Amino acid sequence: GGGTEETPRNEFWKKAEETQGRAPLCSAAAASRPLDAQRLAERLRAQKQEQKTKKSVPTNPVQRRVQELLRFTEQLQRVHPNVLAKALSRGLVHQDKDLVVINKPYGLPVHGGPGVRLCISDALPVLAKMLHGHKAEPLHLCHRLDKETTGVMVLAWEKEVAHQVQELFRTRQVTKKYWAITMRVPVPSAGVVDIPIIEKEVQGQERHHKMTLSPSYCMDNGKIVRVRTSRNAQLAVTQYRVLNSTLSSALVELQPITGIKHQLRVHLSFGLDCPVLGDHKYSDWNRLAPQKLSACILKKMELPQSKARHIPLHLHACQLTLPALQPGKEDLNLVCKPPRYFVHSLHRLGLKMPSRDQNGDEEATHSGAQ
Repeated sequence: GGGTEETPRNEFWKKAEETQGRAPLCSAAAASRPLDAQRLAERLRAQKQEQKTKKSVPTNPVQRRVQELLRFTEQLQRVHPNVLAKALSRGLVHQDKDLVVINKPYGLPVHGGPGVRLCISDALPVLAKMLHGHKAEPLHLCHRLDKETTGVMVLAWEKEVAHQVQELFRTRQVTKKYWAITMRVPVPSAGVVDIPIIEKEVQGQERHHKMTLSPSYCMDNGKIVRVRTSRNAQLAVTQYRVLNSTLSSALVELQPITGIKHQLRVHLSFGLDCPVLGDHKYSDWNRLAPQKLSACILKKMELPQSKARHIPLHLHACQLTLPALQPGKEDLNLVCKPPRYFVHSLHRLGLKMPSRDQNGDEEATHSGAQ
């Protein structure tokens, strides 16, 4: 009786093993091992999922673009710190005996925290070893960039140098320039936004905190009236100029004079009514919802409004000028080209990249786009 029971079972396992590209199992004892059965079941499930993913690649160019953006915003959070360190080392902007300057990718927080699977800090010990050998001490962070912001980021080999650079940032001796793609065009085309910023709780359907404007003056019955400034409000000053524009969008250069949290995003959105493309937090004060895009932008981006939530923040730290750390040395001028998705959006929206002369960085150090 045993032979008749085992034959169909062996046939099943034989076929299953052959589908995996492995030598077939030839004994009933091997076929009945629970560990092998479990492992095989997992492999078959993974193979099925892979086939399903392949089949679900949309033929519609709009849907394809959406899927591409979605994958892009998630992929870096899943890699190992070693993989991230290797990617960072390939796109080095500058390296000397004191500093290492990287082109920070999109979607990576600088520090760990709740729900953070991977951050820049995690990759610093590995990056140091890649650049300086196995005995190298981890690199030190000199400043921060928001999770969604890309571009120039300065690291130091020694803690003392990191403190020295941090002090330069704190005392506003570092010149920083950002590029942003904005919805609508700032008016006037160049100027200074000098409005204090404060953090407030939003009393909406979803209670949450946001940075917002805390102006010193407001309009009351057609008259300009001075408002009592909150003690918690922080001075915030941003210089800006439009580099290129269409009727519906603009490429804007921003120079923060102060360094308040989310300053550029708040000044653009609430101060100039021109939120950064892909800023799903500061495009609307009352709610946390995907950015509402104009029909013109949606058409150019080839996206339906329902997929706008996948658009990444288009804010890039493109240039940083660091004063000389030692007497007799020259200031360090560092430039990062924007990532591919940023350039791709510029083309789609009909915006032109400025010439190098216009940006004044002919002799600057350049890093490749991500």
